[in-house]
Amino acid sequence: MLFVKLLARLCAVVAIIQPALAGPHDAEFKRFLDRDVAPAAQAAGVSAAVLSRELSGLTPDTSLPGLVGPYGKGTPPKVNFQAEFRAPAGYFRGSQFNALVGPGRRLMQKHAAALARIEQKYGVPRRIILAIWARESAYGGAKIPHDAIRVLATRAFMGQRRAFFQDELIAALKILQSGKITRSHMKSSWGGAMGQPQFLPSSFLKYAVDFDGDGRRDIWRSEPDTLASIANYLSKHGWVKGRDWGYEVRLPDSVSCTREGPDNRQPVSAFVAEGVTRVSGRPFPGLELRQPGNILLPAGRYGPAFIATENFYVLKEYNESDVYALFVGHLADRYGSNKSFVQPWLPTKQTTRGAVRTLQKRLEDKGHDVGGADGLIGFKTRRSIGKDQEAGGFFATCWVG
Repeated sequence: MLFVKLLARLCAVVAIIQPALAGPHDAEFKRFLDRDVAPAAQAAGVSAAVLSRELSGLTPDTSLPGLVGPYGKGTPPKVNFQAEFRAPAGYFRGSQFNALVGPGRRLMQKHAAALARIEQKYGVPRRIILAIWARESAYGGAKIPHDAIRVLATRAFMGQRRAFFQDELIAALKILQSGKITRSHMKSSWGGAMGQPQFLPSSFLKYAVDFDGDGRRDIWRSEPDTLASIANYLSKHGWVKGRDWGYEVRLPDSVSCTREGPDNRQPVSAFVAEGVTRVSGRPFPGLELRQPGNILLPAGRYGPAFIATENFYVLKEYNESDVYALFVGHLADRYGSNKSFVQPWLPTKQTTRGAVRTLQKRLEDKGHDVGGADGLIGFKTRRSIGKDQEAGGFFATCWVG
């Protein structure tokens, strides 16, 4: 029995000191780091000491989604165009907003002084800042577990956008070279977006700020730095001070849904003259009447209608999605009065991304600009559907089915 116990202990020690078996791509990955990344990083100003410290012994994380193969040589993951297409209504369940409004209001009180200074400096309303923080990381409560360097290096080696991620990897190495953030704290999502505002490293270098005055731009642990960095990002992308993101409206049948889109802007007063009114019954603010706006119909005539301002499209600079920007704007509104949209999301015919893509190709064949046949329905696809409906003598709904 004693012999068996000693043997078990010996095996345990050997298991600890024995190096892990090399993965199938480890040697090739090391060559990639030595031959591709290191020279490019040094040319960008990253020291040899930092490269040695951060890249030595690094292995690829092949569990990340969306990888192709070493040096991009492999079969890209196929988009499942037969997957169900999710209508916008699915993103706006009341329960998820109710879960975010209460904590957001408490955090708005907790950080009232800092938010007042942030608003003064950057011109972005605190409710917008809080809404992005909520959407990106649940006010900092979401798990962001990945090692940013390993994620970025893996995607630069075997991802679908290798050059993009190599640049982001070098940007991350520059952040570490500053000595203000340690590798152990530089956590990211599986896509390489870092910290509570989910900045890519290049965005961190451009837009992250030290707002708590401790000498570090810490978007991982500092709430004031996180809030100010979000505001700075929006400000640098053109946030118009004093304007809202948009207004829910009643769009009369006489105003065609085919006029949707930021390339169809006109003064808000011109929409009012055509019979467009706010669902609240209140008039548009006087300042807004003189400013440009555009129709926004995320589900065509089957959902709420909006007049969007330029600031709606600044929100899209954070994430290129109508639904994302609308989620942020709507949550920001609900910090004041926690009410859902006035107009309902009407039931729509269930469809798939494949069916949408087929429709987009048919519309392209007819000369319409759908913004790319990707199975997703942006404003160009919506209004193209409407134009085709009108050409066939039908009332335009600007939605599939």
